Amino acid sequence: MASSAEKLTPWNNWPNDAGVLDVHHEERSPIDLKVTGTIPSYVSGTLYRTGPGGGYQVKAEDGTTWSVDHWFDGFTQNHRFQIIQPTDGSSTRVIYNSRSSCDHLMETIRKTGSLEKFSFGQKRDPCMSFFRKVMSMFIPSKEASVTDNANIGVTISVNPPGSKDPTGKSPGPKEGHASGIQALWTKTDASSFRELDPETLEPIGFATQESLNPELIGKLSAAHAKSDPVTGDVYNYNLQLGRPTTYRIFRVSATTAKTDIIAIITDAPGAYLHSSLITENYFILCVWSGHYAWSGAKLLWEKNILDAIEPFDPAKKALWYVVDRKHGKGVVAKYECDPFFCFHTINAWEEPSSSDPSQTDIVADLSAYKNLDVIKRYYYNSIKSTSPGSLNYIGDKRESSRMSLRRYRKSRDALAEHVANAENSCDLPVVNPRFITQPTRYTYGVGDRGHSTFYDCLLKYNMESSETLVWSEKGQNTGEPIFVVDPQGSDEDDGVLLTVVLDGFKEKSYLLVLDASTMKEVGRASMECVVGFGLHGTYYPKSIKSSPGFDI
Repeated sequence: MASSAEKLTPWNNWPNDAGVLDVHHEERSPIDLKVTGTIPSYVSGTLYRTGPGGGYQVKAEDGTTWSVDHWFDGFTQNHRFQIIQPTDGSSTRVIYNSRSSCDHLMETIRKTGSLEKFSFGQKRDPCMSFFRKVMSMFIPSKEASVTDNANIGVTISVNPPGSKDPTGKSPGPKEGHASGIQALWTKTDASSFRELDPETLEPIGFATQESLNPELIGKLSAAHAKSDPVTGDVYNYNLQLGRPTTYRIFRVSATTAKTDIIAIITDAPGAYLHSSLITENYFILCVWSGHYAWSGAKLLWEKNILDAIEPFDPAKKALWYVVDRKHGKGVVAKYECDPFFCFHTINAWEEPSSSDPSQTDIVADLSAYKNLDVIKRYYYNSIKSTSPGSLNYIGDKRESSRMSLRRYRKSRDALAEHVANAENSCDLPVVNPRFITQPTRYTYGVGDRGHSTFYDCLLKYNMESSETLVWSEKGQNTGEPIFVVDPQGSDEDDGVLLTVVLDGFKEKSYLLVLDASTMKEVGRASMECVVGFGLHGTYYPKSIKSSPGFDI
């Protein structure tokens, strides 16, 4: 039998437990970080991060310890990195603060020793009656207070159109916010939002998609909305499960804040769809594998998304719906392709068909999986480097849960015309935001090269040449990269990547700045604490005084 010391040895000497253990550290008062290297002068603004980085265990009053099962259900913590480039020639400053947005939720668990709310993958008491589950809501009601039990923290948006402050007024510059940020909201894969104070990160508001349009009555949506890079209009879907299952595709105008439903789809199965796509003229909803069982009723039985999803069926095609978003024509095309699963789309655009230049092809890039195995890989017991459960996803066993970058072309059918191997693929993908809805070569994201029980590198992949550049250091656990554009540059890779990295050996995190062209480090801001493994972020440049908002 292995000793306690042997049990705690991280696999492959790549420790990551500090990023998923009970991280309850907050920095509510902003602190200066130690900056080394050179952060380019144009990187001046605010980086926000959100996700399940605020711990996953609560000690209850009855002496028990309640634990979150799945990474996606961890307690939300939000982070703010303010990057300041002084005009007097002094060094760059990076100021950091953080705050949990789940204080009330954790207090409820502390008092009751349980959690009965809807979640992504939390296992439930099988003895609870179905009827009691039916009577409970998936998410808080519209009347929920700012201190309710909502755990909303998958994506984060600055100045999303249609947002309102808690008084009901339209968004406008808030006094005392030197950043000029008008509104800051976190989102999840439900039709609810949480507003945060842009500086303190204190939860101050709650809303649902019904506040945008009363017809948006479905409880589910995509955490990643899509923004028109020219107008700032935001697009997403609202999913109402049942018979029929109804997807309402809607647009929120950045000019008027009015929300219009631009298409209704009733011939697609209800599915867990974390993101979508837009081109210059179209919104694209791909209904990939991840269908909810019993027309969605199993969600009420399981009270979590993961266990309510049907097993992967290789006979069920993925469906692509192309929605006109400029002329009110609704769904204008529908395609099929072989089944796959996906969390994150990357980019899409239109170009003349090679077979018939008078026709238009739609080209779409995404990070895909061959089946649904990856969802179960994200249980905490499978992520932690010292956990026996992680051994199920290393070596040859991990192959079925690895991502593959794919490029699809849609004319008469949807065909995968480029499939990258897993070694050169990534998830949490980003591109240069200047090139949204335009042809792109480069995708950046976190990679899984088999050196760790979790993500082990950042990589840049060229979809045209298959060339790959990688940043990786032993024991360094990378988060989602955020692309910051060089305003003086014109090439697609002119800019830097910002990412938060955990040093598993030191059990401390740092903000890493990479040259997006070379994938070489140019600077970092070191921390004396751990930033738990989060999900997504957004960057708001100081030079933008007013913005229609950019949502992804």
